[in-house]
Amino acid sequence: MFEEWLDGVELRTIHTYAGEEVPVDPTEVGDGLIVLGGEMSAVDDVVAPWLPATRNLLAAASASGVPTLAICLGAQMLALARGGRLQVAAPPGIEAGVIDVQWRPEAVGDVLLGGLLDLTVAEERRSTPMPSMHADAVVDLPRGATWLASSAMYPYQAFRIGSAWGVQFHPEAGTELLATWADGDDTVDTAEVRDAYASRADQLGDAGRRIAQAFVDLVNESAVTGAALV
Repeated sequence: MFEEWLDGVELRTIHTYAGEEVPVDPTEVGDGLIVLGGEMSAVDDVVAPWLPATRNLLAAASASGVPTLAICLGAQMLALARGGRLQVAAPPGIEAGVIDVQWRPEAVGDVLLGGLLDLTVAEERRSTPMPSMHADAVVDLPRGATWLASSAMYPYQAFRIGSAWGVQFHPEAGTELLATWADGDDTVDTAEVRDAYASRADQLGDAGRRIAQAFVDLVNESAVTGAALV
C-alpha cells in the first residue's frame, strides 16, 4: 500500500536481506530514505549482517539533512544509531493489531506527522489508529530527539531526530500484510487482527496515505530548494 501512496517520487528498493549492498554515503540513496521493518532484532547482526551498515546509514542520513522515515525495526535501528537504547522482547509483550497512537504536544505542527492531529479536540484525546506488530522496543530515546507519540503499551511510538522520523507503528501495512505477520506468531489471533483492522479500515488507510504524502512533499521540497532538514 505504501508504494502506491508514494506518488510523485521515483522509488529505488534495496533488498538488503538478499545481499544487496547498503549505501555508505547518504547522498547515494537519492533525495530521501525509508527503512522498513523485519522479523529480526535490531541488534541481531549475525542473523542479519546488513544491520550495522543500515544503522550507520541511518545515523549519517539523519545527521546530514536527508529526509528519512524509519518504520518499526527501522525506528529501532535509528534510535540505536543515534545513541538510544533498545530492549529485545520487552516485558509488555507483543503489541499486535490496531493500536491508538496518542500524540504528544510536541507533535503539533510537526512537518511529517502534525497533519494527523485533530486540534479541535482536547490534547489528551488526540490519537490516531495505526497498525502494529512488534515485541522489541526503544526504551531510551537518543539525546536531542523529540518525543512525538506513545501508546498504552509502549511510550516511544514516534520520535524525530535531525532529519529523520522513527515510528514504531506500521503506517504502510494493510490488512493482508498485518494478517500475514499475525499468522507468523502463535500468540497472536489473526482473526482478531483482521477484525480490528476492518473496523477502522478507512481511518487506517487515510492515516497511512497522509504520512506517505507528507513524506513525498518533504522529499520534493528538499530536492528543489536544496535545503537540508534540521
